[in-house]
Amino acid sequence: MSHEVTSAAMFRYSAVTFDCPDPAELARFYGEALGLPVVFSTDDFVLLGQDGAAGLGFNRLADYRRPTWPDPSQEKQAHIELGVDDLDAAEARLIALGAVKPACQPAPDRWRVLLDPAGHPFCISTLV
Repeated sequence: MSHEVTSAAMFRYSAVTFDCPDPAELARFYGEALGLPVVFSTDDFVLLGQDGAAGLGFNRLADYRRPTWPDPSQEKQAHIELGVDDLDAAEARLIALGAVKPACQPAPDRWRVLLDPAGHPFCISTLV
């Protein structure tokens, strides 16, 4: 079986989109944290990004239920890993922007787990 790839079949990574109850609020959080501007916005969807780079989207979901990590009753379906130079400084900045630090920290000397304003877990690490 041939797996030849033609230019018509090429794909490029364009964005990851998170469901949430308030796209504008979640876009504000990640936009400030990552220094990304809004490139598209409606009442129900906001896309952050920069020319030529993949973006980060936020989609309103009417019946959105926050992940309950580490409790598996409402699993996280995905999470973002953010590379930082200083764990303590990055954690403090993200908490000031609206993140929450859960009690469960599997390896706090290597990475920290935080929850964004919609409850999505994400990690910060000096290893990324």
